[in-house]
Amino acid sequence: MAPRQRSAHDRAAPVAFEHGGTFDEQLYRALRQSPWWMISIGVHVLLFVISSLFAPAVARPERIEVAVIGMTSSEDPVVPEPPDEPEVDPLVAQDVDAKEPTVVDLPEKAERPVTDVNVDSDDVYGNVADGRGAGDLTGASTNAIIGLQSGLRAGGWGPGGMRDRGSRGRSGKPEAERAVDDALRWLAAHQARDGAWEAEGFGRWCDGKPATAGPDGAGKATYDVGVSGLALLAFLGAGYTQRSEGPYGDVVRRGLRWMVNTQDAEGCFGDRSSGHFVYNHAIASLAVVEAYAMSGSTMLKNPAQKALDFIALARNPYFAWRYGVKPGDNDTSVTGWMMMALKSARMVAEADVAAGRKPSLQLDADAFDGIRAWIEKMTDPDTGRVGYQQRGTGPARPTELVDRFPADRSEAMTAVGVLARVFLGENPKGSPAIEKGARLMADRLPTWDPVGGGTDMYYWYYATLALFQVGGPAWKAWDAAMKPAIVDTQRRDGDYCGYKGSWDPIDPWGADGGRVYATAVNAMCLEVYYRYGRVFGTK
Repeated sequence: MAPRQRSAHDRAAPVAFEHGGTFDEQLYRALRQSPWWMISIGVHVLLFVISSLFAPAVARPERIEVAVIGMTSSEDPVVPEPPDEPEVDPLVAQDVDAKEPTVVDLPEKAERPVTDVNVDSDDVYGNVADGRGAGDLTGASTNAIIGLQSGLRAGGWGPGGMRDRGSRGRSGKPEAERAVDDALRWLAAHQARDGAWEAEGFGRWCDGKPATAGPDGAGKATYDVGVSGLALLAFLGAGYTQRSEGPYGDVVRRGLRWMVNTQDAEGCFGDRSSGHFVYNHAIASLAVVEAYAMSGSTMLKNPAQKALDFIALARNPYFAWRYGVKPGDNDTSVTGWMMMALKSARMVAEADVAAGRKPSLQLDADAFDGIRAWIEKMTDPDTGRVGYQQRGTGPARPTELVDRFPADRSEAMTAVGVLARVFLGENPKGSPAIEKGARLMADRLPTWDPVGGGTDMYYWYYATLALFQVGGPAWKAWDAAMKPAIVDTQRRDGDYCGYKGSWDPIDPWGADGGRVYATAVNAMCLEVYYRYGRVFGTK
């Protein structure tokens, strides 16, 4: 029989195994019948593998980026900073043997668990009682611009646990200092175990323990993130950080821990179930940025940056903010809180640059131009009055409270507009808009008016900050009116787990923020003397 012809398939198969012989003999025959190019490829692959095993490691070059912070011009570029390594959230204490962060259940508050995080505890940072942060900043470098304008140590405590008044700036008004102390004690007593302040349920807590009954003045739970931010700002404004000695250091630490745990992947603080979540985020961002500015905590750098990133994401192109992400419409109230957060972040960047460091926080380069454009759009050039959503129309009011709290009794939006102008670099001297706005506020001095609807603590907060910057007769008149309106109306009855140290929430927004809102905001008014330095050194 004639031998069978090998097909193409047969020729492609290894011929060595058609014959007998040992493995070495079969391998030899296979190599002799293999094309020369296949042998060449095999040899080169083998050489490459061997060389990679013995070649020295080559270090990757570091990325060098120059961050440019947009302060006043939309032409300033912003180069995002590379993410910190490792890419896990630095505020979450990770279990090396677990894939998920540890979660601590709270029996008394089972519906709101808290992730066990570590915000600058002494077991990590050692003795940090002087308020100086270990990280990108130091407390001393930024206390001069936020919280402690004299640059003194934050949150010092004297013998016996009482705050050492010589450790921070003073107002020179003993009654105002006492009122701030009492307010902080009340806020500390009503902090929930998880670190939050509950607008509605604050009365269930007494010194971190469940209480059977508490004071009245409930707000709405949907504003917990916002009122927690206000409470933190009251402590920060008095010079206390998470690194302070005494019980207030722990109060601030737990508050920041809770706040950071509410931040989502896009940087927004709190859930978005409420239509006002952007409002809550703005206040929370201001608190976290100021805490970072005062302490320099590397644990807070990432949350602060993420908060600023969300502020940039939420802003309407060419203008400002309202409710939602790029909703298309704007309002002066939300814009005011956003402006405050951005102003504090800009001061951090300026302090970094002044110290020869790379700016540690990145800002939206166009945001300040957008704020300026919106304030100009809302300001009546004839009167100086700033509107909420329409030029010169005054503040907003809850629909059901329009008659009870007449809008013409408040210049809240004018106060926001004047403060924004000053913080954006407009000198009060020679600015017609600021001068007219200051006169309007001087004609609407703070008055405790439970019957006539003239009480507006939100207005008092912004007007106090604005007129302190403006100075002159308008500030003197306002400063004198704060004692009867704020200091003398603070509750003195009961104890700190009851009413003592708080204010009754009788203004248009008391039904939303409750007693925690009223107490925090009024304390912040009385901290104006040392919260921010005057931008233009007004006498």
